[in-house]
Order: sequence, then structure tokens, then C-alpha cells
Amino acid sequence: MKLLLTFLFLLALSTGFSQKRLPQKKSIPQEIPQSTFVLVSKQEMKLYVFDYEGKRIGHYPIACGKNKGDKVQIGDQRTPEGVFKVSQILDASEWRYGTPDGRLVKGVYGPWFIRLETPGYYGIGIHGTNAPGSISKRVSNGCVRMFNSDLKKLVEVIRKGTIVVIIPSAEDVQAGAKLKIPASTVK
Repeated sequence: MKLLLTFLFLLALSTGFSQKRLPQKKSIPQEIPQSTFVLVSKQEMKLYVFDYEGKRIGHYPIACGKNKGDKVQIGDQRTPEGVFKVSQILDASEWRYGTPDGRLVKGVYGPWFIRLETPGYYGIGIHGTNAPGSISKRVSNGCVRMFNSDLKKLVEVIRKGTIVVIIPSAEDVQAGAKLKIPASTVK
């Protein structure tokens, strides 16, 4: 696990922060105290937050996509796996969700929606819930859900550009092997 965390930390630094040339007389900071990265484990149904040194500073239970495996198409109710960046942190307290029977339900996303850059899929993110009993289960349409109180803590320590790594469970890997992926999607 420590090796994985070290790798993820180095990956976060290499993809999340581009080094600019600094003037000769300025010293390079030895710390990046506001830098964090997030690891979502679909196996453990947990979200972990790490600081710039790779020290875990928080962990929270989550819910993820109803269907197992990596996201392959819009509407497949799978949570995407891979390395992503936070693109926006939005106030979702007034957002409404349209149910299949036509109702508009307030509070479904909790107080915040953390939008992830997920190429090919818009609207995937980390958000709260109005159904706390859903946490630790596979129930979402693809997003990562958290308790609203935990989401508020997360929003305090991340920012636009934060790296989010979502790793599969053993069942997700097995489901991925069974999926028939069209040749046009393989690069």
C-alpha cells in the first residue's frame, strides 16, 4: 500500500503541477502545504485524502456506480476508473434532480458538486446525498457519493486541479474483462 501511495503522490505531482522557471534569486519552496490528492477505492468503498508528503489526512465512506467495471459509455451507471483532475467545485445546495416520474427533488447532490475532468463524460463528480443510507453501496449513476458532513470537510482541503485517482475493486476488474469494448474505443 505504501508503494502505491508513493507512486500516486509522484503521479499527482508530475501531472498536477507544472514547474515554471523561477527567477534565479528566489528559492524554491521545500513544501507545497496546500497540495492534496484524492484516492477513491471502489474495493474499500472509501475516499482517502493525502497531503503533499503522502500522509493521509482524511478518509470517508462513499457510494459509487450501480454497475461494476469501468465506465465505457454514457448512462452505463459505472464509476470511471483512472486519474482525473477536479475541474470545478460548485455549490449544489439548490440543485434539483429530475426523477423518472417527472418530479424535481432538491438536495440529491448535497451541498457541493466536485466536477471531475473525465474525457468523454460530462457530469461525473463527487457529491453529497439526501439518502445517507446509500453510502457504502453501489447505487449511483456513476458519481461518487459521500455523507454531506464529509463532503464539507473534503471541499475545505481540495481545489481546482486536485488529482483524483479512482481505482477498481476486484469485481470491477472481472466485470471489465467481460465487457465487449468496441474496437473504435481502443487507442
